[in-house]
Amino acid sequence: MKKLGPALALLFLLSTAGMAAAKDKSFKGEIMDSQCAKMGSHDMMMKKEGAKNAKECTVGCVKMGGKYVLFNADTKKVYQLDDQTRPEQFAGDKVTVKGTLNKQTNTIHVTDIQAGS
Repeated sequence: MKKLGPALALLFLLSTAGMAAAKDKSFKGEIMDSQCAKMGSHDMMMKKEGAKNAKECTVGCVKMGGKYVLFNADTKKVYQLDDQTRPEQFAGDKVTVKGTLNKQTNTIHVTDIQAGS
């Protein structure tokens, strides 16, 4: 019985260590602004604000107070991005974002962004 205690403690430590080190996953979609992502497209804002393309629309909407998000048009899912600097260079582009998803806040902790999806 005395040997069981340390073995259980070790098992507990190993199992919780695995949970803390979540592996990155890939998420595909378009780097979009939060306003247009809620509507599912840039159409309305492009007409209203006169933006020429998705990149111009996204950057303009972020300057007006929006946030960079990842929008998956197939699933209509919007993911918040914890990094608001790196996405700017991909504004309006289809990308693959690598990172870990916090399901409670629907926020991706971004570790990498690659063009194309």
